[in-house]
Amino acid sequence: MTNHIISPDPDNADLYRILQARDHNGSLIEAPIIHERPLTVFLNSQEIVTLMTIGDHAEALALGYLFNQNMLPSFADVTSVDYEPDIETIVVRTSCETDFERKLKRKIQTSGCGQGTIFGNLIDTIEGQELEFGTTMKTSTLYPLLKTINMTDRLYLKTGAIHGCVLLKGSEPLLYMEDVGRHNAVDKIAGYMMRNNISAQDKFFYTTGRLTSEMVIKMVKMKIPILISRSGFTAWAVELARAANLTLIGRARGKRFIVLSGFERVEYDCQQNGIGLNASQLSPNAEPHI
Repeated sequence: MTNHIISPDPDNADLYRILQARDHNGSLIEAPIIHERPLTVFLNSQEIVTLMTIGDHAEALALGYLFNQNMLPSFADVTSVDYEPDIETIVVRTSCETDFERKLKRKIQTSGCGQGTIFGNLIDTIEGQELEFGTTMKTSTLYPLLKTINMTDRLYLKTGAIHGCVLLKGSEPLLYMEDVGRHNAVDKIAGYMMRNNISAQDKFFYTTGRLTSEMVIKMVKMKIPILISRSGFTAWAVELARAANLTLIGRARGKRFIVLSGFERVEYDCQQNGIGLNASQLSPNAEPHI
């Protein structure tokens, strides 16, 4: 198990502002509001993107973003990462120039849920990839895991307006990242895993956001075999997940959930009445229609 464990830091005053407001009774109150700021990412000499972020773990965010956009093959190619918080800029330098430096124009991503701009041929890069079968998820592990995540002291409880993502091994959360967009939170974890050489093969991933095609692509790129969310799915996400043998578990709240792909990784050792999709009654290769 890795010794590098990161948890949310709700007491970090740099991540939010205190503003005066009035509550539902008209009373004057002080409200903590999440601080949103730009981070411009350069790959060598080329400006790649401006991300709107809460401002923590900037190096992990930049590395994870470049990796998940297929611009950075591996951390081994990185020679330096220079972060200048005063000018909200980070420069990732590699041992040799990449194609993206010549091809890409400047793109700006906002903090909205539509921020996941897919560059180039990302879908082509995961086509034909299938995740390994080794890792499984027991329902007796999943239920307390969801409770642990929900009980974690996090910035969301103080400010709202942000998403959280968690890297897990068995019943233990290893990395818990938050940001204004779920894609940023995923990329922070990806970048941290790259920098600290953390294997994905025996890990699970949890997100508070919905399960879209972009989330599936990121998981396949990161080689994480099980993705869990309290939110729902898109049909394209399910199609991509089935093609890549990614286990997709959504609408996971309390002791209810739905599995729409990778059914063989879920072990129903603590089954409840009315628990989502009864995949235990399916043959290993059967897939419900969507």
